[in-house]
Amino acid sequence: MIEGIREKIKLFKSSDAFIPWAILLVLSMIWGSSFILMKRGLESFSFQQVAALRIFIAFLVLLPFVIKHLFKIPRKYWLTMTIAGYLGNGLPPFLFTKAQTYLSSSVAGILNALTPLFTFILGILFFQVKARWYKFLGVTLGLAGSIGLLLSGGDNQWDNLGYGFYIILATLCYAMGTNIVKRYLSDIKPLHLTGFFFLVTGLPLGFYIFTTDFIDVLLSDPQAIKSLGFISLLAIFGSAISLVLWNTLIKKTSAVFASSVTYIMPIFAIMWGVLDGESFLPVYFFMIALIVIGIYLTNRK
Repeated sequence: MIEGIREKIKLFKSSDAFIPWAILLVLSMIWGSSFILMKRGLESFSFQQVAALRIFIAFLVLLPFVIKHLFKIPRKYWLTMTIAGYLGNGLPPFLFTKAQTYLSSSVAGILNALTPLFTFILGILFFQVKARWYKFLGVTLGLAGSIGLLLSGGDNQWDNLGYGFYIILATLCYAMGTNIVKRYLSDIKPLHLTGFFFLVTGLPLGFYIFTTDFIDVLLSDPQAIKSLGFISLLAIFGSAISLVLWNTLIKKTSAVFASSVTYIMPIFAIMWGVLDGESFLPVYFFMIALIVIGIYLTNRK
């Protein structure tokens, strides 16, 4: 028995076991902060401009890697990568920013936690993912913990809930894109994959942004530079860097485990609240425990 425990400790300490969990935490921290960055960007720009700028700036950041590695990717993958790019990277930013013009960040976070559930269901229905009872239990526990964590914070801003369907549609896009990457694109290096995603989505949006009143707003609104700065942070960390990590996580683990990042995001949202002077309720410990157990079960072999 002691030897068995030692082997498990060695496994946890090994890079293969530790790296996915580290990536999951980093992604949760980055994306847990993305809602406030979107909100700050919307103070000066429209939701279309915020989404387009986010993708276009991320494209510019990754452009050197795109140019260097594009033609190393076999052309047989290009169509599949384009579809996955628009599902996981092109459409969701527009859907989220549209929803955030009417919904609070907490409500958006609750609906975003549907991603692992949809990933699990679509994986079974369309991508030949084997269903294990403990994985279904893990998805359920994680979703319950995430919703409980956000609801226990006392947010009652459920006005305009109809706009939540934009986020539900975005989570379906994420779920489909994640399954496509795991099923058909696991052989592509994460950096190459991410660069291609932003090439097919960011380049046309770069032309689009200058057909709007973006320049006029930038010159006339004294807060526009600050809003653009927040959008740039969102693009660099919340899109370019995080998508490389995301694709790495999908490659190393499962689609459901990778999508469970949405369960941990509320934990970091609460941390931001505590730093801002909000109270930490004892019930949070129970909800966080549910989330951790749920994520463990979804990644159980």
